[in-house]
Amino acid sequence: MVQNLIQYITPQKKIDLIHELEELRKKKIPNIAKRIDEAKQLGDLSENAEYHQAKDDMAWTQSRLKEVDFIINNAEIIDESAGNGDIVILGSTITIVTNGKERTYTIVGAQEADPASGRISNESPLGEAFLGKKLGQIIDVDTPGGKQTHKIQKIS
Repeated sequence: MVQNLIQYITPQKKIDLIHELEELRKKKIPNIAKRIDEAKQLGDLSENAEYHQAKDDMAWTQSRLKEVDFIINNAEIIDESAGNGDIVILGSTITIVTNGKERTYTIVGAQEADPASGRISNESPLGEAFLGKKLGQIIDVDTPGGKQTHKIQKIS
């Protein structure tokens, strides 16, 4: 699977990622390097569980550092005030009616998706289906649970 180069994020998410990047660079990686060094001092590395755990931790942390750096360098900031309330765009909060039940979602980039909190990715079947649609429009969406019909009640 090819990763989307553009990473849509909110201004707050960018701030959070910059803080995480600094935490990884200035605290976590040096602390893990110190753990590795201390474990090496104990001698035989072949059966040194602390050494192997620290090496695994370093690999994960360096991988996360690369991922966060990639996200920041390929970020396009979502302008949550850009919408006019007529068309669903990235950053829009929409209220929909599905099977008589009203739900509210905010369309966000994949990095910030949290469906349980009403934040759906623009790359998800539901998020993708709403983008570009207008107030009052009825949308049929194929989901893993089957076809669903949604009506857009409000866009903000």
